[in-house]
Amino acid sequence: MLGRVNHIAMAVPDLAAATAVYRDTLGATVSLPQVLPEHGVTVVFVELPNTKVELLEPLGAESPIAAFLEKNPSGGMHHICYEVDDIAAARDHLVRAGARVLGNGEPKIGAHGKPVVFLHPKDFFGALVELEQV
Repeated sequence: MLGRVNHIAMAVPDLAAATAVYRDTLGATVSLPQVLPEHGVTVVFVELPNTKVELLEPLGAESPIAAFLEKNPSGGMHHICYEVDDIAAARDHLVRAGARVLGNGEPKIGAHGKPVVFLHPKDFFGALVELEQV
């Protein structure tokens, strides 16, 4: 069911500063910021040869990333995203197996313009898992 790792997401308190570190210090190619109001974040993607790193900044105090940063003020790993061929089939399989899908269970459109769902971290050893249809 799982495909490759699409990206690893890092919550950051200052997207411009984090972008500068990845671009200027580490020499990475970083995308332009993308505002995603339906997810409560602004994101950039650090392009790597084999995957991406997504840097997430909260878009307002109600953002789930704001709550994450309250507990982790310096930022930190937020989630890992795996690719799947069929998001609905993957979700249904996981729900039958006892996994909890966050939100209303329906896929939302993610930063890549493709359907995504998030799975409860308590069902995956403390890691928030995102699935993205490719």
